[in-house]
Amino acid sequence: MRVKSIWVLFAFLCVVLFIAMFCALHIGSVSLPAEKIWSALLSEVRGTEPHGPVHDIIWLLRLPRLILAVFAGAGLAVCGVIMQAIVKNSLADPYIMGISAGASLGATMAILLGAGIFLGGNAVGICAFAGAFAVSILVLGIANIGSPANSVKLLLSGMALSAVCSSFSSFIVYFSNNKEGIQTIAFWLMGSFSGAKWDELMVIIPLMVCGIAFFWSQSRVLNLMLLGDAAAITLGTDLRSYRQFYLLISSIMVGFIVYAAGMIGFVGLLVPHMVRAVSGTNHKYVIPLSAVTGAILMVAADGICRSLIPKTEIPVGIIISLVGAPCFVYLMVKKSYSFGGGK
Repeated sequence: MRVKSIWVLFAFLCVVLFIAMFCALHIGSVSLPAEKIWSALLSEVRGTEPHGPVHDIIWLLRLPRLILAVFAGAGLAVCGVIMQAIVKNSLADPYIMGISAGASLGATMAILLGAGIFLGGNAVGICAFAGAFAVSILVLGIANIGSPANSVKLLLSGMALSAVCSSFSSFIVYFSNNKEGIQTIAFWLMGSFSGAKWDELMVIIPLMVCGIAFFWSQSRVLNLMLLGDAAAITLGTDLRSYRQFYLLISSIMVGFIVYAAGMIGFVGLLVPHMVRAVSGTNHKYVIPLSAVTGAILMVAADGICRSLIPKTEIPVGIIISLVGAPCFVYLMVKKSYSFGGGK
């Protein structure tokens, strides 16, 4: 695909994202007409005194969750691209490195064992973030034992720690008599944007923007990772330190998403495949296209989960899995790109 066509596609996807967000503002238990949505948006932008329930529905409920969906989708999709480059495996995603299992263990300990109770209402999210970040540090530590870390050792370390964390989580759940807590864990593990808050977004938005911009600036190194360590060394670049630093940055991004929205899988696995099938494997184009595609996918999934069953909200992780699994199988069967090289 030509460079000009790729940027035209990127602009088109941005327009699609804007339209999808506006349509999502219309969707919910209360259907709002377009003119009232525009009026509520403009009243806040102009600083006029807002009145009425429409303003509260838009600015306090729907818009924060939509913005969280946009940046969570973009962040997860880009982290999926990075993880696949780090381990040079097109089936990797942010959770195969053990991040999801670490977050799940942190949340389980907070809900059933009272860990982090001094943190108040944010205990579950903060413990989940701490678990995700701790696992990423352990993955790096284990992968560097004996010899410097490489893509295979990072992948195997992540899988091993994922199994360990899942076992501990299952052990805690099995011996717990807290049925309400177990239900809370089950719902949290399915993911939701219903708890989005503006103060959290003020942290997540700049973090996601800076993370995505940083990885975009590293496109050359990420392209070298697809060629392998031997080829990179001949070109004067040692990839080991890059892998470790990229893994830490990705873990921080995913950890904050987990903190705000719970566990949402499949985005980091599906979106990079969709993008590479169109644009090829050059990360200069894959990263921005993946970011906007992930945002569109998450906004669409959030809209579906709020409207599929009247007066009931389905966890967004269920919708992503139901839609993502068949799409991923189709992309794998029809795959038209080479992961380790060009189109």
